Amino acid sequence: MIERKNLIQFGDKDAIVIGDDLKIGQQAPSFKAHLLDWSYLDLLKLTRGKVRIIASVLSMETSVCDNEIRKFNEEAASLSKDVSIIVISADLPFTQNKWCAAAGISQVMVVSDHLKVAFGKKYGCLLKDQRVLRRAIFVVDRKNKLTYVDYMKALGDEPDYAKVLQAAKKAL
Repeated sequence: MIERKNLIQFGDKDAIVIGDDLKIGQQAPSFKAHLLDWSYLDLLKLTRGKVRIIASVLSMETSVCDNEIRKFNEEAASLSKDVSIIVISADLPFTQNKWCAAAGISQVMVVSDHLKVAFGKKYGCLLKDQRVLRRAIFVVDRKNKLTYVDYMKALGDEPDYAKVLQAAKKAL
């Protein structure tokens, strides 16, 4: 796997990012992740036929990630049932399940990349030494093509929610 430096900081140090950044027009790589019940499934197959918003987040325990997940959960209610929102982090499913229950998260699918970090490697989101994911957003159409890709410049940056939602609606 390719290792890249000088892309993003973790604290006050450069982080090593594993994998290449993806681009609009590419096929979205398939990946497996743990659901909250610890089942280990291919997420693109599980959501086949839908438009997917995939939000890569550092940890649900951070304030920025907390805000992002809550915002997508709120927005999901107004989206077509043909849009799935998947939030992925390297947090353990135990942590994710507890956090979702406390936050009332029910409209988005929260999944864990903790075991093999397959998503992180394939989507260019894995911070090697910290073993967490960098913040990024992907919109994948019904044919598994990437129609929107945005890697945040800093771990504390939030996505442009309006652009993400617009891209998802356009991909329907």
